[in-house]
Amino acid sequence: MTIDAFLNFAITSGNILIKILSKKMNNNEFHYSKSQDQKDDYSLIRAFHSGEKSAFDTLVIRHKDRVFNLCLRFLGDYQEAEDTAQDVFLKAYNSLKRFRFESSFFTWLYRIAINTCKNKVKSLGYRYRKMDNQIDIPEESIEGHHAEHMENSGRDPVSDLENKEMKKILQHAIDSLPSDQKSVVILRDLQGLSYEEITDVTGFKLGTLKSRLSRARSNLREKLGGII
Repeated sequence: MTIDAFLNFAITSGNILIKILSKKMNNNEFHYSKSQDQKDDYSLIRAFHSGEKSAFDTLVIRHKDRVFNLCLRFLGDYQEAEDTAQDVFLKAYNSLKRFRFESSFFTWLYRIAINTCKNKVKSLGYRYRKMDNQIDIPEESIEGHHAEHMENSGRDPVSDLENKEMKKILQHAIDSLPSDQKSVVILRDLQGLSYEEITDVTGFKLGTLKSRLSRARSNLREKLGGII
């Protein structure tokens, strides 16, 4: 299959890059029980506002995997993603008293995460570390970055190696996108957020969002030409 055929199929089906970048899809990452979960988040935030600090611990447990995976996709480095996710929750803790219940907690948290990742990429120290580190995203990161490797003696080592190399190639392609294009393609095509949710996270108008997503997909198609 040519790269154009592959990406056109993937984009049309709404699953661009997901099946290759993710051996298994995590329901926590790609699906969100919006109505009930938002009510639960709001209850925890109100408890936090009332002085119940442990409520924030519950919020962290509920959202830590989603935030980590977002950071991992944006930064392409496991340790950097862990450090950045911690920064995100520290910022969220310090800002939560100002949460106004005008958006869902997770889009508010994602906004902090995206901005933190962008600032990390701009930092000189990160760029130096990035030059020294080879991208290698552990497979268990998709289902929780502290999960254990699953044993499967029936797996084909050659296929595993090819799949691992393809993940690296695709992550390199995503890394090479401008930050705004990277943000929207990760949020839409890897994290499965709706257009409305992405506008809440990024602040883009719908037309701008769709335009940048289109350019991001086009750039990926161009960068991956002849590889798949």
